[in-house]
Amino acid sequence: MRPTLHQLEVFCEVAHRGSFTRAAEHLSISQPTVSGQIKQLAQTVGLPLFEQIGRRLFLTEAGEALLASSREMFDSLDRFQMMIDDFQGKKRGKLQIAVVTTAQYIVPRLLGEFCQAYPDVDVSLQVTNHACLIERMEDNRDDLYIISHPPSHIDLELEPFIDNSLVVVTSRSHPLAQRSTGTKLPIRKLAEAEFVMREAGSGTRRAIERHFAKHGITNVCVRLELSSNEAITQAVAGGLGVTILSRHCLESVTMHPDLVQLEVTHFPIPGQWYVAHLHGKQLSIVAKSFRDQLLAMRLIPA
Repeated sequence: MRPTLHQLEVFCEVAHRGSFTRAAEHLSISQPTVSGQIKQLAQTVGLPLFEQIGRRLFLTEAGEALLASSREMFDSLDRFQMMIDDFQGKKRGKLQIAVVTTAQYIVPRLLGEFCQAYPDVDVSLQVTNHACLIERMEDNRDDLYIISHPPSHIDLELEPFIDNSLVVVTSRSHPLAQRSTGTKLPIRKLAEAEFVMREAGSGTRRAIERHFAKHGITNVCVRLELSSNEAITQAVAGGLGVTILSRHCLESVTMHPDLVQLEVTHFPIPGQWYVAHLHGKQLSIVAKSFRDQLLAMRLIPA
């Protein structure tokens, strides 16, 4: 006997959701139907696919192997269908993109242009922090990734497509803002400030720490850590200190009238946004089209 496509679809959904009930809700079928499909699939394979420890559901070793094969098979089927559509002069299919939180200020606009050109493409955009994006890469869960600080331990195909420089921002009433009129502040003056920063481990935070260390600043005072750029800008506008953010955050978020960008020596911190995919991954026609759109931005003068 061979597993059916429906059984494998149900299995992948249970593995993704970590729950028979949530998988049933997403697939719009009953929970007993999900349980029955998984039971039949396990009988076909000849080994248990899940084990329950407490309230949590975990894949067995056989389940992990089946999940990898199933994802590869469904990816191949999707690519085949998109290829047929392309032969017929159509652009249809799915596009799965994951981006770090800062990229949420630029990617939706770019996706809007893409979706207008290809209205029959279904797009899923996942916005997450750096650590979760790395997990998604390791699990090969998406077609493309937008990231500013690529991990070194994952083999990626990377192409820069737009500037992502980091700038210093504070409130107009902050002492550093009042001292920066007409001339650039020396970077060492930032050691006197209290900072509002992204959480430890974020790509932006690590870039800032490396930049400070490069210029001999090791004693920065982080008064508050926040995982949201909007929350950071509000905190800084409220007088809680200084921050360093992507220029795109300030261009895309409605800034508080009391916020000001500081002119500081050795700033902005240069950076790039990259469009990435796993090395060796066969991109669908749709994913290639969106990637080509991003890379075409490099031809547009700043």
